[in-house]
Amino acid sequence: MGSSIRWASFLVSAALLVSCKTQLQPTVNKVQYYQIDANYSIDSAIVKYYSPYKIQLESEMNRVIGFSDAHLTKTREAESLAGNFFTDALLWKGQQLDPAVQVSFATKGGIRSDLKAGNITVGNIFEIMPFENSVTVLTLSGKDMLRWADYMARTGGQPASGIKLLIENKKVKEFLVQGKPIDPNQTYKLVTYDYLANGGDYVDFLDQVLDRKDYTQRIRESLMEYVSELTKQGKHIQATIDGRVLIIE
Repeated sequence: MGSSIRWASFLVSAALLVSCKTQLQPTVNKVQYYQIDANYSIDSAIVKYYSPYKIQLESEMNRVIGFSDAHLTKTREAESLAGNFFTDALLWKGQQLDPAVQVSFATKGGIRSDLKAGNITVGNIFEIMPFENSVTVLTLSGKDMLRWADYMARTGGQPASGIKLLIENKKVKEFLVQGKPIDPNQTYKLVTYDYLANGGDYVDFLDQVLDRKDYTQRIRESLMEYVSELTKQGKHIQATIDGRVLIIE
C-alpha cells in the first residue's frame, strides 16, 4: 500500500501546491491569449503517457478500507462527528508511537471534508486530509495545557480527544485530561501535526513546549491505518458527539 499511497499523495499534493504557491508575475508585457475548448483534438501521445498512472491512481483511490455507520459531518460547532473521528484516530496513532501520549489536538480548518456514510475509500481519506502534514508529539507543562484550554475557549472549541472541556461565556469552567484535573506542576504529552506545532491556524500556546518529536508518519496515513484496524477487528466507524468539548452560553 505504501508506494501506491505515496504516488497518490504526490499527485494530489502537486495539485494543491498550484494554488498554495506565491503568486507569480509575468516578466513580459506582451501577452497572447489562447482559447482552450472542444475544438482542440486530444493528443493521443499524452493520453497514452499518463493513462497507466491514471488507472493506478483511480484504482488506489477507490479501494475500500472501512465502513462508517453514519455521515460524519464537518461543522463549526464545538464538536463535530468528523472532528471526533479525526482526533480519536490521531490519539490512537500517537499512543502507538509514544504510549505516554494522553491527548490529541486538531483545528476545524484542518479537516477539509465530511466523511460519508457507507464504504470508506482511500480517496475519502484524501478528501478529509489532503495535506502532507505529519505527526508531531509535544511535551507540555501543566500551565501550557491550561493555555490550550483558554485557546479552545476563545475559538469556540476545536477538535480534540482525551479531554473533557466545559466552556461558559468563553471561559474555562472545567478541564479534565483522561478524567483528571490538570496539575500545573505536571507534564503532559499531546499529539498533533507539524503545521499546528509550528504555529499554523493562529495556534499561540505551543511556543514554550518542553520537548518535540516529529515523525515521518503522515496524518492521512494515520487515518487510513485507524480505519483499516477497525475493519480488521470487524468494527465500523461509529463516531459520536459525546460532550468532550461543551459550550454553555
